[in-house]
Amino acid sequence: MNISADESVVRALLVSNDALVIKQVSEPLRDLAASTDICADIPNAIRTVNVRKYEAVVVDLSLGVESTKVLERVRLSSSNRTTVAFAITDGTKQSAEAFVAGSNFVFERPLSPTAVGRTLKAAYSLIVRERIRYFRCPISIPATVHSEDAGEIRGQALNISQGGLAVMTPMPLKPGTKVRVQFTIPGQSREFSVQSEVCWCDEKGRAGLKFLAPSSDLRSELMEWLARRLEQSLPESVAVKFRLTG
Repeated sequence: MNISADESVVRALLVSNDALVIKQVSEPLRDLAASTDICADIPNAIRTVNVRKYEAVVVDLSLGVESTKVLERVRLSSSNRTTVAFAITDGTKQSAEAFVAGSNFVFERPLSPTAVGRTLKAAYSLIVRERIRYFRCPISIPATVHSEDAGEIRGQALNISQGGLAVMTPMPLKPGTKVRVQFTIPGQSREFSVQSEVCWCDEKGRAGLKFLAPSSDLRSELMEWLARRLEQSLPESVAVKFRLTG
């Protein structure tokens, strides 16, 4: 089964120039419904983690002493600092270096499909959780924004994630403004009121709001709801793997 980027649960980056390693790691990743980008050199890998979001990054340390810099860059990246990272190592000493650089898991040589698959399955729930953290689900629900300057503004929420939502309002919202947004998660009865910050806006009246210290109840309900919606958006063959992580 070939998994397209649109059908995949997660996106992975594999940094290696070894054809056998690429095969031994990318195939188990594909079996777990991941789409995988391949980088064969360290400079390209560092550039990639600076501009793209991944839920999993695998770095082959046989690329040389500079290869740990990819792991370090992952942890310094604003979008990938919580990504689940793996290192392919030659033994205990190199594994220890990988953990210091930011790796969560290691594959020690010689690699085998069974060992790689077992480690990936153990890490998969963490990888899926990372995907949910950044999953933006399209919605169309009423949302009310309260601003000190403009008062109550009734609008429409366009998408929602664990960290915030995008809204459409009849009057523009100014980036940097602190507001309070009220909304109800689709299919739920409880209304939430969350202090937020306007991160961006455009000329069409759309704006992005970042939640500031959302309640534990909101975080919990949103995570469960987003997980269900992410699963519903996937083909059944992929959704089965997703459900097995629960």
